[in-house]
Parts: sequence; structure tokens; C-alpha cells
Amino acid sequence: MANYSSAVKVTRSSLKVGDNAPEFSLRADGGVKVILSKLKGKNVALYFYPKDDTPECTIESKDFSDLMAEFADLDTAIIGVSCDTPQSHEKFKEKYCLPFTLASDEDGKVCETYGVWGETNMYGDKYMGIERTTFLIDKQGKIARIWPRVEVDGHAREVLDATKALK
Repeated sequence: MANYSSAVKVTRSSLKVGDNAPEFSLRADGGVKVILSKLKGKNVALYFYPKDDTPECTIESKDFSDLMAEFADLDTAIIGVSCDTPQSHEKFKEKYCLPFTLASDEDGKVCETYGVWGETNMYGDKYMGIERTTFLIDKQGKIARIWPRVEVDGHAREVLDATKALK
């Protein structure tokens, strides 16, 4: 988990559709690094989620997994990002047979860059963490769509439908 204290400034994304997606290089499950620029020429569904193996995060990840073949047919990589360790990601992937990359933003810098780190609310408790957000990045590396404050139900299908609409 990121070593953020409650004193960390709340960030909100200033990124908008049409912007170049900010570059990143993160450790991922399986001992690999995921580097956004290496995916140029593919669409990327980049979803930020709070924590491995929690109820909503599990549903969201399984929903993306269920649609993996359709995303692959659209030449689209799926990358999940949280502040969990690569080892945590490996256990999460294995438990739910997730077929896509989970990247670790342990220091929270990518979350900050994408503006998804801030005060969140769970069951009435406020804390600093990742605000569930998805970015659809086109084959040229531009942000094609942003979903802030994602509601999990039906979200993966909505991302797939938006991917189908890309030219």
C-alpha cells in the first residue's frame, strides 16, 4: 500500500479527453514491468481500483476478465492499477483467474499523475485512497474517455462499448 499519510494533498484529475496519456512504468504481477509507451498501437483500458480482493474491486476485475476476449478482438490491453504489491496482485489474479496485467503503484506517483488519489468514503469512513477511475486510451496514446467515480455494475461493458466506438 502507498505510504501516504492523511496529510497528502487531495488530487483530482486535470486530464481531459484528447490529452496525451501520461507515461508510466510500473512493476506488475509476474515480475514484469508495464510501460505505457510500449503499448502504443493498442487501445488501453486503464482502470484504477482501491485494493485487491475486496468486494467491489473483485467484481470490477472479474467483469473485465469476462469481457477479455472481446477487448482482445478490439486490440485493447486491460491494465488494473492499485497501490498493492506485485505479490498481492499475483495472489488476486490467481484466485480469480484474471487474464490481464495488474500494475503496482506502491508509491502512488502514477495515481497522483492521473489525479485519482484523494479522500474517499467507504461505509461512512473517510480516508485517503484511490478513487475508482477508468481511462480509455486510444492507439495513438490519447485519452479517448474518462470515467471518474466509477459505479462497478455494468462498467466493464460500458468501457467495451466505448472501445468499439473508437475509430
